[in-house]
Amino acid sequence: MKTNYPLMRFLFALVVGLILVIWPNDAANFIVITIGILFLISGVVSLVGYTTSRSKKNPAARMPFEGLGSLLFGLWLVIMPGFFTNIIMFLLGFILILAGIFQIASLITARKSVRVPGAFYIIPSLVLIAGIVVVFSPNDALHTAFLIIGISSLVYALSELINIFKFKQFGQQEKIEQ
Repeated sequence: MKTNYPLMRFLFALVVGLILVIWPNDAANFIVITIGILFLISGVVSLVGYTTSRSKKNPAARMPFEGLGSLLFGLWLVIMPGFFTNIIMFLLGFILILAGIFQIASLITARKSVRVPGAFYIIPSLVLIAGIVVVFSPNDALHTAFLIIGISSLVYALSELINIFKFKQFGQQEKIEQ
């Protein structure tokens, strides 16, 4: 059976795009919960491995603190996803603020030895403003970012669908000519 990868890409992009456009705030929590479940699985596997190896091979095996920590952290992520979403957004905001400040400072320093056009300050200023917006309004910034990603995903899905039909028609035309 031949796998139709363009169709799979279309469906994946369509589903992701719809989820992000319809439920952008819930999507952030879903991502955090998914990461939490991965940590939970890792912790459970580690602890099960510890208990089976301790009982069979090595009764003096050390307690797998990484596995226990992974299990507890995963549980925390699953129970409180909104808390971590806000932390991530604040960190992103501070990183953007620092990036904007450092780039503006670099331009000011460079201005001492070369001419720096004013247009060069536009992007660092926008990055700085974006960082400030994210720090003071993390939920709105997250909502907007997921909305943009969702719309982009839907546009990609549409273009993939157009390509599927266009190249399918091209393949049929090629078979007729042969």
